[in-house]
This record gives sequence, C-alpha cells and structure tokens, in this order.
Amino acid sequence: MSGKAKNPYAKPDRFTRDAKEQGFKARSVFKLSEIQSSVRIFKQGQRVVDLGCFPGSWSQYVLQQIGSKGVLVGVDLHEPQLSGGTWIARSVLEVSAEELIAALGGPADLLLSDMAPNTTGVVEADHYRQIELATCALELAEKVVVKGGSFVVKVFDGRDAQAFQEQVRKVFGTVKRYRPEAVRQVSREFFLVGLDKR
Repeated sequence: MSGKAKNPYAKPDRFTRDAKEQGFKARSVFKLSEIQSSVRIFKQGQRVVDLGCFPGSWSQYVLQQIGSKGVLVGVDLHEPQLSGGTWIARSVLEVSAEELIAALGGPADLLLSDMAPNTTGVVEADHYRQIELATCALELAEKVVVKGGSFVVKVFDGRDAQAFQEQVRKVFGTVKRYRPEAVRQVSREFFLVGLDKR
C-alpha cells in the first residue's frame, strides 16, 4: 500500500461534472453563482474586474451576467482561452488601479478576487500568503470600485481572517461572509462580499 495521502481534489464531484456539462472551465463557477443567487451583485452593463481569472470559469459567468454592454477585465499570470474580456497576463502585484480603470473605460462596479497562492500544505504559511493576495485585492477595490459598488474576495480561514474582514468593513458599508456549497469540505476557504462601497 502506498504511503501517499489521497488527493481530495482528484475525484470529480457533482460540481465538476455539472461544470463540464454546462461548458464552464472549472467547478469554481458554482461558488460565484451561489453568491449571486444570494446577493445579486451582477447587473447588465456593469464594469467588472476579475482577479485570478484563469482558467476562466468566473469570467465566463461574469460575461453572461453583464451582457454585451458590460466590460470585463481579467488579471492572472496566465490568460484564459476565452473571448469577450480584456486580459492582463501579469501578477496582480504589478497591475495598477489606473491601468485597470483605463482598460475598463471607467471605474468598476464590481471587483472579484478568486486569487490563491500555490499552496504548500503548511496551513499557516498558505493562510498568510493568501491574506496578502486578498489584501492586494482590497487595496485595488478601494481605488478602482465606484462609490456604492461591490467586492467579492476569497479568504483562507486562519489567524488573520477576522482582522482582514474588519479591513473590508472600513471600505464597504455591508460585509457578508459566505461558504458556498461548492467549496470542498477539506478546504479552509470562504468568501467575503462587500456591498455599498463607502
């Protein structure tokens, strides 16, 4: 018998199968669609930023929601093979608020972040690195999102999660915490939704 631990992400689950059947690039689309069904963050014609957009399932969903008059700008190290958006293939740490606003043609109505570091399996280290990415997303949201706009960010639960949530509360009038059904049981991730930017 092998001493290797089983990869809990290897076996396709119903969300993986549903994503494939519906033509989405990844099962993570159902995390965003569940948030939308609860909070209604999308409207036709919005300007939206998608940080950590590769492989593109969130971007696919966004494009459906905002329609042909909406504008989507995605940022990731790798460009998704997807038409309909503008892609910036760089680290989010190298992208400025001014560049995003220029690509959008104005301030964003909504900024999404599904960013995560390459995980090491060391829980505290992964948590710290993910909070760094979430903080970067919040800093961009503060500069890019219009007053009254919205923010969705992935967070790995851990020591600094509550403090980060308080930072989000300083920027958005309402902050809600979600752990969508599509998040795997073994995962420590949840999502913060910031509404009504101050």
